[in-house]
Amino acid sequence: MKYFSAKTEGLFNFSDLRKPSIKVAYALMFVFMLFIAAICIFPVLWVFLSGFKEPSELYQIPPTFFPKSFELGKVKDIISQINLSKYFINTLWIIIGSLIFDIIINGLAGYVLSRLKPLGTPILETLVFWSMLLPSVSMAPLYMTFVDMPVIHANLTGTFLPLFLMAGCNAFNIMLFRNFFNGIPMDYVEAARIDGCSDAGIFRHIILPLSKPIVVVVAIFNIIASWSNFMWPYLILGDSGREPISVLLYNLSLGKLKINDSELMLIVMLSILPPIVIYALLSKHITGGLNMSGIKG
Repeated sequence: MKYFSAKTEGLFNFSDLRKPSIKVAYALMFVFMLFIAAICIFPVLWVFLSGFKEPSELYQIPPTFFPKSFELGKVKDIISQINLSKYFINTLWIIIGSLIFDIIINGLAGYVLSRLKPLGTPILETLVFWSMLLPSVSMAPLYMTFVDMPVIHANLTGTFLPLFLMAGCNAFNIMLFRNFFNGIPMDYVEAARIDGCSDAGIFRHIILPLSKPIVVVVAIFNIIASWSNFMWPYLILGDSGREPISVLLYNLSLGKLKINDSELMLIVMLSILPPIVIYALLSKHITGGLNMSGIKG
């Protein structure tokens, strides 16, 4: 009740909740949201519990929701059986590299469009917007580019570098950075220039420290996208031994490794658990950062 007495945001505030009709409407909305949440959580919980069932128990009729026994040692066995830790480490390397390229390159591009504004900035901004409209047909020439990199004529397949380079060319994140940087007062930038700070120094010492909200938002988007990315790691990395967890799940679905269906469900649960936890812990930063960047909804 203490929360409701101080509630000033949302559809109803504390004064509205004094009315009985509003209290009933609020309670119905709350129950409806709990129902929707249960529908979303049920499949995830089913997969998690099915991972601890024996194959015979998994397909028995009528089905059971809870397994007969929870053997936590099954998690350790499946991790060692398919060397799951290697795929988690590969995924972590992809996330770290993509995150560095994303923040530095896209952040610098947004800084140029927002503060430096070179000649032809409106044309550059238009081209950035248009690049977001390119269809998936661009995958073929992009893949051929990585097979035979122009100028240096090097084959980058089998390495993480193509994934890092694509993370550093994200038009949506460029516009996020640009819109956020537009809200930073120019007084800070001009004061730094008077003190003799270079444009690169201004970006490093002034812009980035003031842009922690949007950096966190971009980082969250990047982590979730890199974790779930399948197509490009599958095409670029092949059988190099650097495959992430998403490629492992595809290989398991093809039957390349001998595991039963309950073990497969346990692996699926272990693979989706990290992004769920990350999003649950940092979801409020996404809303706050997007609102401050001028992109709402």
